[in-house]
Amino acid sequence: MTIPMVDLKRQYRTLKTEIDAAVSDVLEQTQFILGPNVSLFEQEVAAYHQLPYAIGVANGTDALLLALRACGIKSGDEVITSPFTFIATAEVIAQLGATPVFADICPNTFNLDPSLLAEKITSRTKAIIPVHLFGHPADMDPIMKIAAKNDLRVIEDCAQAFGAKYKTQLVGTIGDMGCFSFFPSKNLGGYGDGGMVITKSESVAGHIKMLRNHGSSQRYHHSEVGYNSRLDEIQAAILRVKLKYIDQFNAARRKNAAAYCAAINQQNVILPSVAEGCEHVFHQFTIRSPRREAIAHALTEKNIASAVYYPVPLHQQEVFMKLYNSSIKLPLSEACAREVLSLPMFPELDGDEIQLIADVINHTF
Repeated sequence: MTIPMVDLKRQYRTLKTEIDAAVSDVLEQTQFILGPNVSLFEQEVAAYHQLPYAIGVANGTDALLLALRACGIKSGDEVITSPFTFIATAEVIAQLGATPVFADICPNTFNLDPSLLAEKITSRTKAIIPVHLFGHPADMDPIMKIAAKNDLRVIEDCAQAFGAKYKTQLVGTIGDMGCFSFFPSKNLGGYGDGGMVITKSESVAGHIKMLRNHGSSQRYHHSEVGYNSRLDEIQAAILRVKLKYIDQFNAARRKNAAAYCAAINQQNVILPSVAEGCEHVFHQFTIRSPRREAIAHALTEKNIASAVYYPVPLHQQEVFMKLYNSSIKLPLSEACAREVLSLPMFPELDGDEIQLIADVINHTF
C-alpha cells in the first residue's frame, strides 16, 4: 500500500461528473478571462463569509501582495509576521521594499504569539500578517487589540485555513482583509493556481480589482502600475463545484485528525492541539518529535509519505539573513522547525490507512 500526502484523484473521481460539466461549459462559452464563473465564485465566497466583497486573483501570493498594496505598504515600512510559514507571506512584504519583522510563535498552534507583538512595533510598523497555519486560527482578539491601539492594518493569511473559525467567526473576516490560496492541495483547491482577497471595505475591493487588472478600472485607462493577476475562469468553475462541499471536506479532515489522535500513542510524539474556541480545518496534521527523522524513515520504508513544513524558519533563510543580525533568535520557531512532521491528510483518507500510519509511528521507538 502507498499512502501519499494528498490524493487528488480520489476527490476528482467523487466530483468528476460535476467538474467535467463545469469545465466543458466554460469551453463552450469561450469566456476565459474574468468571465461569469469568476464573478459568481466571488459572490459565493463573499456570501459564505458574510462579507460584501471577494476579489479573485491569480494565486495566493498575489492575494497577499495586492492586499499589502491596497494598505499602502511601501518602501521603508515594516510588517510584522510569523517566521514559521511558507516564504510567500514575507516575500511579498520584501517585494514592496518593506521589511518583514518576525515575531515568535506559540508552539501548540504554530501561530504568532500575540504577547510578543508589542515589542516588535516601531514608528515604521504599518501592518500585521497573522498566518492561520495548517488550518488552525491565530489568536485574533489580542492581535486586533494591538493593531487598533497602534493604528495598524491586519491582513489575515488564510492560505491553509478556508472554513476555519475563531470564536464563531470565519478566518479572513476578522482583520481588514483575508487572503486565500486555491493551490491544488489546499482544503479548497483548484486544478492550478488561484487566489482571493475578501474584505468588508468597498474602497479596498475596488483598489484590488484595479491592481489585478494592470491598474485599470476602465479599459485602456491606467491610474497606477498594476499586475496581470486575474483568477482563471476554468479554475473558478472548478472551485464553484468544490465550494459546495467545503464544509463536508473540512468535517472529514477533523474526523481523520481525531482518528490519528486516538491511534497514535507514542509518548515521544506531540499531537496537534486545538485552542479553546477555535475550529481547526487540518490542512495539515502536524506532529512534533525529537525523533522526527526516524519516524519519517520508518514511514518511507512502508511507502507512506510525510513532509516537513517548514525545515528552515524565515529569519534563517538566506534571502532574509542579510536583513538581520545573524544572532537573532526565535527559539520556538527554531525548535518546531527541528521537530515537526506532517502526516498524510485529505478528506478521503480512510481509517485503515490512518491506523497503519499510527502503527508505524507507535513502533518506531
